[in-house]
Amino acid sequence: MSDAIVHSRTHLGRTRVLDIGTEDVTLPSGVRATLDVLKHPGAACVLPMDGDRVTLIRQYRHCAGGFLWEAPAGTLRAGEHPDDCARRELVEEAGLVAGRLTGVGHVFTAPGFTDEKIHLYLAYDCAPAPVARDEDELITDVRWFAWSEVDALVARGELCDAKTLSVLLHARRVR
Repeated sequence: MSDAIVHSRTHLGRTRVLDIGTEDVTLPSGVRATLDVLKHPGAACVLPMDGDRVTLIRQYRHCAGGFLWEAPAGTLRAGEHPDDCARRELVEEAGLVAGRLTGVGHVFTAPGFTDEKIHLYLAYDCAPAPVARDEDELITDVRWFAWSEVDALVARGELCDAKTLSVLLHARRVR
């Protein structure tokens, strides 16, 4: 099957990050449909690793109703390469600079309604750097966790961020 054919897009609005609209498409099956589509510039997520430890941040997420343990991540700036975004976010959110960065894949966050693609990275040989958080970021903790602690966080439902779970899966695969 081929890709869908987009006949038209009705622009409904734009936010700081999202382009909101509906698209009239013909799906690869031949069915014509109108779909709600949020266009997103993409993002990068980076998991710092040191032997049998990984770094997670505890960040307030309004839409989740509280604090989440996550790997550092952020939205791509206009023209920014995902590698550069991963390095920038690692410094901004965790106060770490990567000696080596390895791409391990990507995830689509909610492909039923958005094209947001998060590029996943592992960071090695990290060194401390000055934290430079964005004004709207509330990060209360940056901590190294042993894999057994990560497993316990997941089992207790305290680590439930999809991008972080995805990058942890890749980290386990390559470690």
